[in-house]
Amino acid sequence: MTFSSKLIEKAVDAFASLPGIGRKTALRLVLHLLKQDKSTTEQFTSALMAMREGIRDCRICHNLADSEVCHICADTRRDRSLVCVVENIRDLMAIEDTGQYRGLYHVLGGIISPIEGIGPGDLNIDSLAERVQQGEIREVIMAISPTIEGETTIFYLSKKLSPLGVQVSAIARGVSFGGDLEYADELTLGRSIVARVPYAGK
Repeated sequence: MTFSSKLIEKAVDAFASLPGIGRKTALRLVLHLLKQDKSTTEQFTSALMAMREGIRDCRICHNLADSEVCHICADTRRDRSLVCVVENIRDLMAIEDTGQYRGLYHVLGGIISPIEGIGPGDLNIDSLAERVQQGEIREVIMAISPTIEGETTIFYLSKKLSPLGVQVSAIARGVSFGGDLEYADELTLGRSIVARVPYAGK
């Protein structure tokens, strides 16, 4: 792809570095921005900068937040006896979009994967155990993608949490094995949360 301007090429490279954005799509986005008023581009860039500088991890569940505690953890209408454990923020958002779950969350920040060098110490597991030890949580729902690594993570968490006197359950297998949770349709995912079953890992 040949560019008449180094500035355009640099902008295209920036957009193309985003996941799922190829160079042709990046060029379309750049040309679209060039057609807009300067104020529109300034609003776009200032929104990105404000997000980058202001966003933080919720100190309770590790969700993305504008302040120290995310809006879900701060919502007194949520069922505080339920905690849904997810791999990442995208999975949390997918479950929220179902409208079927009114408890709290805990974002692990990944799953155990020895091949990729990710062990329990690399994830937000200790903070989950600390939350359970406080005594308010009665059930921990494992909403982790049904892959080999996901099953390994669920098994590890079950062994760690069960002695603490909390019920450990897993979402029903309406989500096919090997699939990513974030790509499941809302109806299937919602039913999987509602029809969760006690985890019986050996």
